[in-house]
Formats: sequence, C-alpha cells, structure tokens
Amino acid sequence: MDNAAEGNVHPRDVAQRDVHLRIAELARELRNDVDDEQVAKAVVEGALADIPGVQYAGLTVARDRRTIESFGSTHEYADLHDRIQSELREGPCISAALTDRIVRVDDLEKEQRWPEYRVRALAETPIRSVLSFQLFADSTTIGALNLFADEPNTFDVHAEEVGVVFATHAALAWNSVQKDKQFHSALANRDIIGQAKGMLMERFAIDAVGAFDLMKRLSQDSNTKLVEIARQITSKR
Repeated sequence: MDNAAEGNVHPRDVAQRDVHLRIAELARELRNDVDDEQVAKAVVEGALADIPGVQYAGLTVARDRRTIESFGSTHEYADLHDRIQSELREGPCISAALTDRIVRVDDLEKEQRWPEYRVRALAETPIRSVLSFQLFADSTTIGALNLFADEPNTFDVHAEEVGVVFATHAALAWNSVQKDKQFHSALANRDIIGQAKGMLMERFAIDAVGAFDLMKRLSQDSNTKLVEIARQITSKR
C-alpha cells in the first residue's frame, strides 16, 4: 500500500489491523505450546496487551462441569473471581461458558443477573467491568476467556470484537493440546495393554486373542476399565 492510500485509512482501522496481525502471530506461537498452562498464559497475556482497558485476565475451565480451575491468570483477582463463582455456581464467566457465549458486565454495582455473585465480587475484589467469552462447551468440560477492569463501563463493542478473535484462537489451541494429550494417552494405554497380553500369554500358555478375551472378562466382571486391568497385571510381575 502506498503512503497516499495509507493516509486515507482511519487510525482505528490501522490499529485493528495491527491487532489482528498480532493475534495471527500469537496463533502460530500457540501451535508450539505443549500444555494447558502455557496456552492459557500466551492467550491472556496477548489479551492484556491488545484489548483496550483490560487489567486482569484468565481462563476458566470447569471439568465435568463442576470443578472450576483457573489457567494463566495475570493477577490474583482473576483467580479470586473464579473461586467466588465456583463456590456459588453462578457468575458471568460460568454463564458465558455454559450458554451465553459472550457476557459483558458494564457496572458490577448495577448488575442484577447473579445476585449472590455480585455481593461477593463487590466485597472481595475491585473489579467493576467484566467481559467473558465462551471457549468451548461439551458434555464434560466448559471454558471461558475472562477479562476484567476496576473501572465501570470499560469494555465496548471494539473490545468484544477483538476478544472474540482471541477466544477463537484460544479455543483452537486448547483443543489441539487436549487432542495431543489424548493421542499420547492412547498410545501409552495401548502399550500397557500389549504388555499385559504378553504376560498372560506367557503365564497361561494362551494366544493373543485368548489373553485379550481374558482381560475383557476381568474388566466386565469387576466393572473396571480395561487399561486399569492391564496396569494391575503389569504391576504384579
């Protein structure tokens, strides 16, 4: 683009383009991160730097839709905010993760949607503005990207637009990490089951099919996962 054309672009459009370029770079970096905490840290630090008004940020994850965990929090207030919601089972981050996808609280003192949460959050944190985005929601796990500020009316539509992009890349990166974990776990389980089969074949002079059938029968009779039966067998060498 020549200088004349660049001069005709509104400064806000230039700033937004730069933010999207930084988010694209962040997305490339996230592919190299190896665990939940590293992905979360990269996302919330990027949000803190590039979304106007954000003072604290963090990721909320509820496994089995019950136990709430915080990842990558930039400040203790973000962790405290999660603990309050975990204890009360209500709040903007839970609502965003479960159903609403995007939840914005302009002024916590005037908020009426979660009365118990409101009282606790006002008493225990200086937070007055909240912006939460759903990352994922399935049968067992929910997650949200959460942004906070001490002043009311901090977040606007522009903050929401940039936050949606961050949340999208965070969700993709998080899912990639989980699939990688599942893949390595499956490989490890396969190896353990293979070792157990080999031990049963040697011990009882049976073939691989017979050894696997024996393990399945033990699993069914004891209502125990097959891989756990295999671990028990291999631990009793």
